[in-house]
Amino acid sequence: GYPAYEMGTLLAGAEPYFLPRKRENAFLPVLDSIPSKILRRSKVLWINYHNNPTGAVAEIDFFQKAVDFARKHDLVLCHDNAYSEITYDGFVAPSILEVEGAKEVAIEFFSLSKSYNMTGWRIGFATGNADVIEALSAVKTNVDSGIFNPVQKAGIKALEDEGETTIKMGKIYQKRRDMLVNGFLELGWDVIPPRGSIYIWLPVPSGFDSVGFSEHLLETAGVFFTPGNAYGASGEGYMRVSMTVTERRIEAALSRIKKAFKANA
Repeated sequence: GYPAYEMGTLLAGAEPYFLPRKRENAFLPVLDSIPSKILRRSKVLWINYHNNPTGAVAEIDFFQKAVDFARKHDLVLCHDNAYSEITYDGFVAPSILEVEGAKEVAIEFFSLSKSYNMTGWRIGFATGNADVIEALSAVKTNVDSGIFNPVQKAGIKALEDEGETTIKMGKIYQKRRDMLVNGFLELGWDVIPPRGSIYIWLPVPSGFDSVGFSEHLLETAGVFFTPGNAYGASGEGYMRVSMTVTERRIEAALSRIKKAFKANA
């Protein structure tokens, strides 16, 4: 998971409990695996789909299970939906708030950082349970004094374009995804094409751990992929590949990797 979830938990004086994302579970958390002694102490459940770093997506049935689970165990369900508009192959990402009764337990976050190329501008929104929104507002108001007005106006303009920008961005990212997936497949990599997000979750070749192979790739090809264990212990054995560079740079990176593989064959 995105490291901010853990750090926010620690800053709040709480203790994080990690739910592994495994390939055999389509990189979805198995909620029923949480021990009862942990559930008795738990206050908040964080989920994020499409997921950073795995690129996995969630269907509405998973959100239904998560809402039912949060209601049963009296949890605030927080869904980080930052990548909802970046989808491929006809997939349409659901909102957790489509689930009947979700507003009783859930809050959903959206960021303009990814879909509208506004990373670093720190603008987005949250919607859902009224009590949670009120508590969030109290914290946010006292953490900062509000977003710079021109950034707010830019956000309004972005959201008024009726999806034109996000459709354009989706096509760009899909082209990049296809280039990377095809390149990895040519090299014999067992890669799952993501249906959303701007990341590919790439398994590390046998004989390496995540950090070791990332270092090896940097040294032999001049290309760096983030080690999967940077996102939690269950990320070991994977690397996160980001699609935030141009097709030209992706092509150059794949060419370097292929040369490095041939040299080590």
